[in-house]
Amino acid sequence: MTSHETLGVLGVAVIGTGRMGADHVRRINEVISGARVAAVVDIDAARIKDLADGIEGCTAYTDPAAAMDDPEVDAVLIASPGPAHEATLLDAFARDLPVLCEKPLTPDAASALRVLEAEQALGHRRVQVGFMRRYDADYRTLKSLLDQGTYGRPLMLHNKHRNADTPPGFTNAMMINDSVVHEIDVTRWLLEEEITAVRVLRPTPTGNAPEGLSDPQLILFETAGGQVVDTEIFVNCGFGYQVGCEAVCEGGTARIGDDHGVFSNAAGRWGGAVPPGFVERFEEAYDRQVQRWVNATRRGEVEGPSCWDGYAAAAVCEAGVRAQTTGERVAVELIERPALYC
Repeated sequence: MTSHETLGVLGVAVIGTGRMGADHVRRINEVISGARVAAVVDIDAARIKDLADGIEGCTAYTDPAAAMDDPEVDAVLIASPGPAHEATLLDAFARDLPVLCEKPLTPDAASALRVLEAEQALGHRRVQVGFMRRYDADYRTLKSLLDQGTYGRPLMLHNKHRNADTPPGFTNAMMINDSVVHEIDVTRWLLEEEITAVRVLRPTPTGNAPEGLSDPQLILFETAGGQVVDTEIFVNCGFGYQVGCEAVCEGGTARIGDDHGVFSNAAGRWGGAVPPGFVERFEEAYDRQVQRWVNATRRGEVEGPSCWDGYAAAAVCEAGVRAQTTGERVAVELIERPALYC
């Protein structure tokens, strides 16, 4: 047992220190309690040395496995690119370390299934997947209303997901894998149903989209319980970042995302601010997610989205990309849900 475990402070290795990883380093250092950054890992040795030098008791590594062998490391936060996740997760399982893994769990259903099976072999959960919308105050309120049956049985969900613009190289498949994956997870979470089929409709594209990108798109989900869910994905809307969800139930509706923050009336104008990106819109959700992970880990528990949720999301994404390509309704293929995740 390390000295930090004895004191109850969790030593975390942050693997991947790009935009999300660096933000998590800041979050652990400055925002949440009960944890410290014990190691940072990245292929850019010079950059992480500078980062580690600014954090007391932090060591820089270029090899994730070496960081996990550091006696000061009690847990792992994975924020590296998705294709690197599987190897890192398996290394963490070999050391029985708790993990918070940014989405995706892995980039495809086959590798996600391998990770799920490896965790099953441990006999207990070790992974929380970073679907941060489950920790957003508005989504949590909507979830509570649905769980309590306030408006009766849910029949449909209407989602919107808009980004101001896209980075170079953004593809149609990324609209599903990087963006709509969040609506996939909240649909499964809010309705407590698996998604069984996907269709993709392509309206007239905006002139603001780069060549080759069909934007916006309308994604349609069918669930095992018979609900229908639509998601407008518009990643070059031009004016900011907007996310919303409306649940249509037998006895009423409930909607989130119309505004966020202060709504003002002044100088002949009214309105509020549209956040520029997802980090700003979901900053509190990220804070709450990491704090909850730290708290649960210090108690010796694992909560939140599981490897099953990561695998199911990957399977729906694959069906979505096929539907996008073919224009057809595509069924989602899932294995039977293992007992560990029931």
